Amino acid sequence: MMKKDYDLIVIGGGPGGLSAAIYAARYKLDTLIISKNIGGLAATAYKICNWPSYNEIKGFELMQKFTKQVTDLNVPIIYDEVSKIEKSKEGFIVFIGSKKYNSKKIIFAAGTKRLRLNVPGEGKFAGKGVSYCATCDAGFFKNKTVAVVGGSNGAITSALLVAGYANKVYLIHKDNQFQKAEPAWVELLKTEKKIDIVLNEEISEINGDKKVEGVKLKSGKKIKLDGIFVEIGGVPETSLVNDLKVNLNEKGYIITDKEQRTNIKGLFAAGDITDNILKQIVTASSDGAVAAYSAYREIKKRE
Repeated sequence: MMKKDYDLIVIGGGPGGLSAAIYAARYKLDTLIISKNIGGLAATAYKICNWPSYNEIKGFELMQKFTKQVTDLNVPIIYDEVSKIEKSKEGFIVFIGSKKYNSKKIIFAAGTKRLRLNVPGEGKFAGKGVSYCATCDAGFFKNKTVAVVGGSNGAITSALLVAGYANKVYLIHKDNQFQKAEPAWVELLKTEKKIDIVLNEEISEINGDKKVEGVKLKSGKKIKLDGIFVEIGGVPETSLVNDLKVNLNEKGYIITDKEQRTNIKGLFAAGDITDNILKQIVTASSDGAVAAYSAYREIKKRE
């Protein structure tokens, strides 16, 4: 039976949260992780080429290794969604539905959620040709024609992944160049003959009967498709801490100091949800390590 009182609760199971749990466990803090999706967005990455020690590794595989280290350290994981966080005299109360868990400190590492196109047909065909995870769904489009929407590293790597299954891939980007993508990925993209790059265009409508059959672009052009992968970035998942009055920057990311502290005593933040400049696995892991160390010092009252 799951106990109710902890030194530290980590909310979020991406690289930041898992790294925090690893460090916290090694500091002998009584730690619990709560996360609906272990691995976070990193687990959906087709290929990771900038994690030290691996020339390349699939995102899901790397996050499995993170998770195994956490479980080997006997840190319990609740695979569920937190519904509310409240301040208490001793620290915080974390709710999962009607269940309550008490914690002296919290490391909030909820990450980001995928942005939607918000065009007619997107909601209707979600799961029926519209996908937000190429790693999850690329295999369903073998010998089909699909589109990937976006201009980031994520969009390009998704297009390359899907090209391994589909006959034809349209990469649709609203700008005239890939400013947010690493040059190495852009160069590799240009070598893939199955991918048609469509710049200065946006999808205005997704069409079909029972599933995706095509799209209409803002220019009026129509493209016949069997599926669409939306890769246009994400927004921070801060709704759980809004009632705590956590300070956010103008883009909605949590403001932290160099020790990953927020303006709320006892609440730390790590990973993509923070206002740190670089959103990468390596930086999220660093945030988690720092947050765990800071929580440890506060709990043990060490300088």
